Amino acid sequence: MSSGSVMAVRTSSVVAVRTAESVRPAPGPVPVSPVRLRRRGSAPRWETACWGACAVFALLLCLWTTLTPHRVWGACAAVGYGLAALVAHRSARAWGRASAAVAAAGSVLVPLVFLVAHGWRQMEVAVVERSGRLLLESGTPYVPHPSELDDYNPYLPGMALFGLPRAVLGDVPLGDARVWFAGVSLGAMGLAAVLCREAVSPRSRELRAPHPGIERPRTEPSPAQPLSTTPQATPARALLWVAATPAVALPLAVGGVDLPVIALMCLALALAGRGSPVAAGLALGAAASLKWTAWPLLPVGLVLLAVTAGRRAAVRAGATALALGALAVVPVALADPRAFAEHVLLFPLGQGGTASPAASPLPGHLLASRVPGGFALAVAALALGAVAVAVSLVTRPPRTTVAAADRLALGLGIAMCLIPATRFGYAVYPLVLFGWFRLAPAGRRTARRVGTVDED
Repeated sequence: MSSGSVMAVRTSSVVAVRTAESVRPAPGPVPVSPVRLRRRGSAPRWETACWGACAVFALLLCLWTTLTPHRVWGACAAVGYGLAALVAHRSARAWGRASAAVAAAGSVLVPLVFLVAHGWRQMEVAVVERSGRLLLESGTPYVPHPSELDDYNPYLPGMALFGLPRAVLGDVPLGDARVWFAGVSLGAMGLAAVLCREAVSPRSRELRAPHPGIERPRTEPSPAQPLSTTPQATPARALLWVAATPAVALPLAVGGVDLPVIALMCLALALAGRGSPVAAGLALGAAASLKWTAWPLLPVGLVLLAVTAGRRAAVRAGATALALGALAVVPVALADPRAFAEHVLLFPLGQGGTASPAASPLPGHLLASRVPGGFALAVAALALGAVAVAVSLVTRPPRTTVAAADRLALGLGIAMCLIPATRFGYAVYPLVLFGWFRLAPAGRRTARRVGTVDED
């Protein structure tokens, strides 16, 4: 074959290859699973049904209750939850902020502003505001010789601080104790969520990885996995959702004294999970100085702190909590020991001069009121429950914030059922403690030392 023929063949081959490359389709993007917009999926239907059920509950409460603040809340919340159900039905994203914001506005903001503007308050709010005035005038928040139900103040001296704005500022909206209840509750719970989120942020998990071979968290979705349409959890979104639920929205609007206690308990557990002894001790002491119901938090929080930061840290936190609690309680108790015992010890147990209104038909109350010697039986059962929870703390100490919250919720749930003077409203304690660290982002893990792997 001549050289000219060889060159012709090579030229034709090159031309053929180039022609094939020119007609070859350009590489497209890597195929990923499409985003499925759940316009009429099961999740939006569940969300709509939840808000609808909340609206029915609020409406029934409005029609059934004889308390004016609760009736106002029921009317406002029924409209708010109904609008939230409509927003959820028309939304493309399930469990988003839009419906929760509408529900929170209708069940918290509107009734709270309305009640504060008209000066309508329930008995607990009036008691706290009076205790703040008495604390300034006499050094003790307790009426010396209580004779009627309204005279009794079953709270520890720290609760009187919420009544100081009314005593100092006078009859202005900012002086209303409900405003400060809501502010402290939402602020403490939001801070707890932020602390939990920072404790296990993707960056901190990457820095704590003990070996290069451990898989690190991915910040982008895998091409083989479908993209989720569920909004990313944030502290603000979690706080919005928990505030909109009826169990929290009702006391936020009408002035429930238990929410600040629960919020400080959540903050104390979050700080203990991070291994911050002094800050955790301050939160423990602050909660313990408000109400007796916060005292079971002390052993649970200290055990969690001992696991996350060591025994010395737990001792420091315990000393800090006891010092703060003693500073708040002891001077008031010494100022009038008889009044302190009457208000804070006898009345909550149903042994005061006036019967406590906490008389829901739970086992402890039924034993104390209908069985001969039932009060002693109820107290004995309460003590046995406390011993069982204490034994569980020793044999199986909680190693995460969510585990500690679950243990505390269990103990408080048992106590609420067995206390002789109890009410259904106390169920907000175990409900919030059980749900908050699951709803708040990254709340299922705690901070660990370098070189260790987080555990659920």
